[in-house]
Parts: sequence; structure tokens; C-alpha cells
Amino acid sequence: MGRRFDTVIDRLVHRAALRRWRRAADAAAAAVDPATLRLLRGRGRALRRQIDRLLHVAEDRLRLPMIGSTAMRRPLGTDWSWRPDLWRLPAPLPGMAPAPPRAEIAPGATLFHDCRDSEITLRQIRTTGEADLAPYGLRIEVFGFDGRFLSLVLDLPDAAAQGLQKRHLIRLETALDLERPMRIYARLNVRHGPNTEQIVRELPPGEVAPVVEFDLGYTAIDEARVDRLWLDLIFDAPRMNRVLLRDLTLGRRPRAEV
Repeated sequence: MGRRFDTVIDRLVHRAALRRWRRAADAAAAAVDPATLRLLRGRGRALRRQIDRLLHVAEDRLRLPMIGSTAMRRPLGTDWSWRPDLWRLPAPLPGMAPAPPRAEIAPGATLFHDCRDSEITLRQIRTTGEADLAPYGLRIEVFGFDGRFLSLVLDLPDAAAQGLQKRHLIRLETALDLERPMRIYARLNVRHGPNTEQIVRELPPGEVAPVVEFDLGYTAIDEARVDRLWLDLIFDAPRMNRVLLRDLTLGRRPRAEV
């Protein structure tokens, strides 16, 4: 589809349009009558709106990191890795204010809380930092908080469950900014048959790129019956705080044999 704007005819039309508007600009600077000047101004404004729209979209899509990027750090031996779409692609609904008790931000990414009066806002933002690998981030702002829990639930794709064994380590890497110190917990849920195994890790406090690992060797999962995984990020005492999750990735690798 990209070549349709670079045909011989398209280039000729583009050059003709440039010449036409160059003549119009010269005429506007000369002593043309007010009626003609108003006509040219109206046409120029209409054209500028479409040009500005194109430039806005093009500059956003070409800005680094590129939209859809899967670039991430993968430790040696990684056999599966994943960045959720919330950090890769534009969300269908980029913001919510206030967030309802069950707020689906993007497919497979849902924020849950039990506040009676929600004072929570969500917004997907475009990242621009030099160290950013993900094209998008998620900003969560909490003002008043009268609930008992606030958690972000991420459904892992089916590939995460395929071939999963007790010898696997699942690694969670994040990049985040906090307005004030806050404890954040990551809970990995592994469903196998009628049972669900849970592993909880606290993200190391004070770090801007905290990493935790879930060792399945300490679980009692039935490898043959694993069919679903999901991750809960649990925010403890989030009142009057702002969290910017600049990136989140998961990877899987076998534990080194001793």
C-alpha cells in the first residue's frame, strides 16, 4: 500500500500542486483583491488541516521506540518472551477518568479496585525517553482511595503455558516511575486442571527497573495440565500517588542444572 503514494503520476501531481501553491503564495503577497485573498486563505487552511493531521500521525509512528516494537532484553536460554500489547500498540481507549471497578484498558489488561468513589485515572502515554524500549507506557494516578485493593491483571498468551515445566524460571522485568515510594507486588498465577498455583514476589523498592523471578521448581504444578497463566500487579496503599509503568516484559527460561 505504501507504494501507491510514490507512483510516477503521484509525483507529477505533487509537483503540480507545489507549483500551484507557490503561485498562490506569490499572489497573496502581491496586490490581489480581498475576495481572492479570502478564497486562497480558506483553501490554504483546509489544506493545512489535512497536512497537520498527516504530520501528527507520521511523527508519532516514526518516533522511537517504534510502535509494535518487541525489542527487549532476553537472558541466555530464554525460550519464550512477551511484551503485552498495552506497551506495544495504541489502546482502543487511551484513558479513563474515573476508572470503574473493572477497567479493561486493552485486550488482556484490566485494572481492578473496590473503591466506593473512584478517584483513579488511567492513561496510555507515548514514551520518549532515550532508555525506553517500549513505545507506550501506562500512567495510573490515584487521589483518594477508600478501597482495599488495586491491581492490574495481565492475561498471558497461550504460548506461555505450552511446554511449561517445573524447571522453568519466569522473569518479570519492569521500568517504572513513582511519585512517592510504594510497595508493589507481582503475583504469578498458573492454572493446572482445577487448581491454581500462586507465586508472590515484591518488586525491589527504590529501583527504576525492578526485576523479579518466579521459580516453578517450588510449586506443585501438574505440567501436563497447565492451560493458563496470568499476572497480578498489586499496588499497596496507593492513595495520593502516581505510577508510570514505562515497560513490562516477561520471559521464560530453564533453570541452570547443578
